[in-house]
Amino acid sequence: MLSKRALCIQNMQENEHIFACPICSQHVRVGNEGSVVCTSKHSFDIAKQGYINFITKPVQSMYSKELFEARHDIISSGLYDELQTRLAELAVGTHLLDTGCGEGSHLARIAAKKSSAIGVGIDIAKEGIVAAAKFHPGFIWCVGDLAKSPYHEESFDAIFNILSPANYDEFRRLLKPEGKVIKVVPHEGYLKELRQQVFANSEKESYSNEQTVVRFQESFSNVEVERLTYTKQLPQELVPKLLAMTPMGWHIEKKSEIVLTEITVDVMILTGRSE
Repeated sequence: MLSKRALCIQNMQENEHIFACPICSQHVRVGNEGSVVCTSKHSFDIAKQGYINFITKPVQSMYSKELFEARHDIISSGLYDELQTRLAELAVGTHLLDTGCGEGSHLARIAAKKSSAIGVGIDIAKEGIVAAAKFHPGFIWCVGDLAKSPYHEESFDAIFNILSPANYDEFRRLLKPEGKVIKVVPHEGYLKELRQQVFANSEKESYSNEQTVVRFQESFSNVEVERLTYTKQLPQELVPKLLAMTPMGWHIEKKSEIVLTEITVDVMILTGRSE
């Protein structure tokens, strides 16, 4: 059985054509020993945990190991199963990129629903990518900044941007001609049971994604917008993990006073193509 590092080396070698040096944008070669070197001799190494770090300067992440592990537990509970099923239905082709992938659970569960899918995840938070490699070996996990992307243009059939900041210029560059960008943004009822308790009687109790939708429509063609809403039971032991994974829960002093028996997922799914 291959180690996580050996599996990552193998997957990157098989898909070497999609990678570019984040410093000079030149082609790279993935060596058998795990070094990734471009034609200008810039070098990166695949870590023993099974990921690669393409960051070219130190980045301070606001997200902790505990946050990503909590997120993994929440997603593994099945809270987002319906969303992941729909995203898999919308995806085209084999090369899938999840931008802002965190600990990788969304991509792993989407790819499991697609035959022959090649899943690549990128996040600027090293803690998230370390967790992704730990929980989901067999994918290509990259610490990286989309402003200095480690990928060649027109490398991906589907680009996911799930509840995460976007870089539309880079999405267009990376998308294959017949590919799709699929963005998920919260709608007004997203985690409403938590929002009602944390932000009761304040302007933050409600949420609008109108500006995000407009900007997406300005950035891509043939845009389709759909809403997905459902409510699920939330076991009591998952409440602290939900509070740990969402910014809403970070500043609650008395977390034990938050009582949740169910939680609502209410999102807009925006699907677009390059011009």
